[in-house]
Amino acid sequence: MDGGETVGDFAPPPRRQVVLSLVCVGLAMFLAALSQTVVASIMTSIVADLGGFDRYTWPATSYLVAATVAYPIVGRLSDIYGRRAFLIAGIAIFIVGSALVGVSASMNQVIAFRLVQGIGGGIVMTCSYVSIADLFRPEDRGKFVGVLGALYAVATVVGPIMGAFVAEWLSWHWVFLFIALAGVPVLALTAWIYPRSVLLTRAEGLDYPGMAALVLAVAPVALALSSVGVLYSWDAPQVIGLLAFGLAMAGLFVAIESRSRSPIMPLGIYRDRAVAVAMVITLLTAASLHGFVLFLPLYFQVALGASVFQAGSLLAPMLLGIVVGAILAGQMLSRVGGHYRLQALVSTALMAGGMYLFSTLGDGGGFARNRSVLYSQLYLMVTALGFGGVVATLSVAVQNAVPYRDVGVATAALQFSRSLGGMMGLAITGVVMVQRFRLGVEAAVPDDLGAVLPTGLLAAVKDDPRALLDPATARALRESLAETGMGDVMVADRLLNQLNLALTDALSDVFTVLWIAVALSFAAALCLRVRNEDGQRQ
Repeated sequence: MDGGETVGDFAPPPRRQVVLSLVCVGLAMFLAALSQTVVASIMTSIVADLGGFDRYTWPATSYLVAATVAYPIVGRLSDIYGRRAFLIAGIAIFIVGSALVGVSASMNQVIAFRLVQGIGGGIVMTCSYVSIADLFRPEDRGKFVGVLGALYAVATVVGPIMGAFVAEWLSWHWVFLFIALAGVPVLALTAWIYPRSVLLTRAEGLDYPGMAALVLAVAPVALALSSVGVLYSWDAPQVIGLLAFGLAMAGLFVAIESRSRSPIMPLGIYRDRAVAVAMVITLLTAASLHGFVLFLPLYFQVALGASVFQAGSLLAPMLLGIVVGAILAGQMLSRVGGHYRLQALVSTALMAGGMYLFSTLGDGGGFARNRSVLYSQLYLMVTALGFGGVVATLSVAVQNAVPYRDVGVATAALQFSRSLGGMMGLAITGVVMVQRFRLGVEAAVPDDLGAVLPTGLLAAVKDDPRALLDPATARALRESLAETGMGDVMVADRLLNQLNLALTDALSDVFTVLWIAVALSFAAALCLRVRNEDGQRQ
């Protein structure tokens, strides 16, 4: 710190500096969290503009891969070199990455630059949570960590809504450009006001082999999962090779961490049953939520005929549900006692129930459109209440399950598990959606309709159904069929209706996979036990 901080006697900065620094941290973390989910409501606009439907989830996945790797590495390095330098560097990288995404002219550029944005966002997220230790005394840190948690939850749902609004009235490019512009004053204020840290950890024995092994474990597995059914089949040498290499590196990472003098991810915390179970629940629920949020706007547009802005706005109940769920769970833990297993069971049950009900909306078109909207909002609220309860309950459970000296490490591990789950969820659901859509098109388009279509048209639409997402492309398809003399407007409308049904059914399958994952987290919650102050497990 600027003052004389010591290990045994924490000396906080002046109050004005603390307040302004907390504002900087909160704004930076809000932008980073916003950027994680902002693509949910604008991916249809990006695909309609640039193509690349087969890589629908890749912009979100590439961000999460970079952030997942950054969490534990930056957490460790910031203990050695101080939070300030990494926080400033993270914001700067995030701004550059956001601007580059905003000027991208192809889907491959969007994916690559989202990787840069994810590196910066991961650094910012890690430093934001850990910076609370730089600014507040130990007895005051819990409530301010809660403030950041609430900001994260709000940003997660505000992202798609904001993205939809900007994309509807300007373009998807401006979504990222506005985020980059908003980061500039945050960077300037952080560089001016954030206190310098006394280095409390010596740099000797830095775990560079562990860092390298972590990168080489996460990235190949994510690439393999994202490629299955899109670029390669499950038994393709490329997929098998990537998975084998990634798993081998994961084994090497575990071996390195178990022997390292200063591991970036100490394995000892996982010996506690509560921590291990909480990580499993977090991974499964995060995988479900990230996939759910990403595909919801697409469902609203295709199945309910909503515009980009309307689709983003329909996510609003999730914002309220997450906040209310987290507050209720926190109050229950404080007022009734730490009934962690019971609250985890209730929360995961709500998530699974809401997602299951949502997965039934597209079955057979049984609901009128306005009733579908009403029911979807109700099911989203139930799902969000459950997720808010999961986040609050598990955060407190993990922090109370480990010794105080390991609270920071355990919190970072929970964040890593949440990001890893999101990355895996996006990769798997992306494959399910693309594969099921292709199969659905083959089944939905009858032979008589296929016979009058131009050669290769159906195959092209299966790979890139932009006509379902962009009215201009749909009009061009109708005009193209009319000009060729192989079909009239009625044929084009019939084709679009069949494609619409195929994509709706594919999304229903995605939601089914997601609620099954949450159901597995409910089973894991049965094993959750946390020792209270009397040594009894709850």
